[in-house]
Amino acid sequence: MKKNMSATSAIEPLFQKIAGLTKLYRILICVATVVVLVSAFGYFLYKPKIERMSTLRNDITAAEQKLERTKRSAAEYDLYQQKMEDAKAQFAIIAQELPSTEEIPSLLTSISQAGGEAGLSFLLFQPQSEVLKDFYAEIPIRMELSGGYHQLGNFFDRVAHLSRIVNIDNCSTQQSGDLLRITCTAITYRFIGDQGDQS
Repeated sequence: MKKNMSATSAIEPLFQKIAGLTKLYRILICVATVVVLVSAFGYFLYKPKIERMSTLRNDITAAEQKLERTKRSAAEYDLYQQKMEDAKAQFAIIAQELPSTEEIPSLLTSISQAGGEAGLSFLLFQPQSEVLKDFYAEIPIRMELSGGYHQLGNFFDRVAHLSRIVNIDNCSTQQSGDLLRITCTAITYRFIGDQGDQS
């Protein structure tokens, strides 16, 4: 009770000063007090809610963008799956054109026969060491041949029509009379497979 009395006695001179002011000043003091109270109330009560709402809006926007990306990905899934199936089918076709280990000797014989049937003479036919790649191995064959331009063109055509892939690389020619001395490398390929089978 004494505390209430002392608080009242401390405020009483303030009220007396306000009572001594004109009516206009008293109204202005009341308005200012209300504005301060409302501002403090809004600052401490509503500002955290407004900040929370802003954060939630940002979260919603981010979630909507993520949902949109996910929808696009889902819509493209069938397209990606079809591309994967096409790639697998193409890989299977190419793999059939790469000989296995057992077929290499017969393929080398086919290359040699193509040269002979084209009218070229082999001076050198030397398979080199394999060069391993991802799922296949390159098998280079150093060759030196002798013959004319027509026979060389015929040989290249026959090699191009072999059932397996054979590329001719590093080809150089030297002319000696009517004959050419041809030095080149035939590169064929051996399928290794996913396990890296090198047998």
